[in-house]
Amino acid sequence: MKRISEAEMGGKQAETSNPMDRGSSIWCLLVLVIGALVVTAAALTILKYLHFSKNNEAHPINKKYADALELALQFFDVQKSGKLVDNRIPWRGDSGLQDGSEENLDLSKGMYDAGDAIKFGFPMAFTATVLSWSILEYGDQMNAVKQLGYAYNSLRWITDYLINSHPSENVLYFQVGDPGLDHKCWERPETMTERRPVTQVNTSFPGTEVVAETAAALASASLVFKENDPDYSSSLLTHARQLFTFADTYRASYSISIPQVQGFYNSTGYGDELLWAASWLYHATRDDSYLRYVTNGQRFANMEITTWFSWDDKLAGTQVLLSRIIFFRAKDMPTVENLDLQMYRKTAELVMCGLLPDSPTATSRRTDGGLIWITEWNPLQHAVASAFLAVLYSDYMLTSQTETLYCSGNSYKPDDLRNFAISQ
Repeated sequence: MKRISEAEMGGKQAETSNPMDRGSSIWCLLVLVIGALVVTAAALTILKYLHFSKNNEAHPINKKYADALELALQFFDVQKSGKLVDNRIPWRGDSGLQDGSEENLDLSKGMYDAGDAIKFGFPMAFTATVLSWSILEYGDQMNAVKQLGYAYNSLRWITDYLINSHPSENVLYFQVGDPGLDHKCWERPETMTERRPVTQVNTSFPGTEVVAETAAALASASLVFKENDPDYSSSLLTHARQLFTFADTYRASYSISIPQVQGFYNSTGYGDELLWAASWLYHATRDDSYLRYVTNGQRFANMEITTWFSWDDKLAGTQVLLSRIIFFRAKDMPTVENLDLQMYRKTAELVMCGLLPDSPTATSRRTDGGLIWITEWNPLQHAVASAFLAVLYSDYMLTSQTETLYCSGNSYKPDDLRNFAISQ
């Protein structure tokens, strides 16, 4: 695996110049809502995959959040492409059945981006990663309100598409449809007739961030399906490993290789996606080479500089994900890796302190009512993403019996993070 240079790690910005750059699609936001709305205590289902013991008392189910979760998951059914079977949305029908056929591929599944009929692989893969994380940590709560099966179904609808979009080790198809043409026509996907071109990244035109994000999606999903469908889980992990190697070996931004993406989901750098993918691959495989990759990369990972978790910037999510290793497995870590991972946790704590409204280091980027406000375009994405990370960190503290978070001398409890999340 290659080393990550400082230039490759830097440059992630919450705000960019184009409207689509400044916010993901609404369904990409809603997958974060899934995690944030399940604000009962975490069952931390991922622990059983990593051979940890549970030590947590669940809070009673809050019906308003359960109802919101059900509605959020229904939105995935609205966005589905392909041959629909037992779909809950009566006004949706089959669509996109020939997607990928010009390259002899079946790219009929997946999900449309928003109100259009484009399949953008970069935010779709991120959605799958966060949905997997939500299931792994809060699957018991989803099951308690009879929504876990729908979450599994939606996740697999995306991962089936992502597998088919990776026909060989160093090729990934990341887009279906022509957004310039599609956005000029308001129509139902069931009746669209325009040509549906597909776009790929490869060794000649690399796209590290979209390839690495797809690796993260498939690695995290492999954990979700590990017990119920081990063969499928193994296939997901094989693709994830290959994609990570592809992303790491052929480094270049897809926004540079394929400039036309800049007007839609423009990327501001790919170092965060490499660390994000390696972190998920470590959780999925327990292969220490992935852990060494992220601990080597930590010196370039904007340590002690807080960022905003989004489809374009995964550093804060990576810091929280790697912190869970310190919370639950620190005693098993070699000293060097343990010290390096502590830096990720330290930065995650800075992120949490910035979110707490009465912390000495609280961010000022809020509305008068306290809502996190980073961009005018799709402003809720950062508020909900921040709430999701705060709930996770709160539950990691509770489960590991970590009583206090210190912010510049002030002390805070897990409930303070949970209350912030609910406030958003």
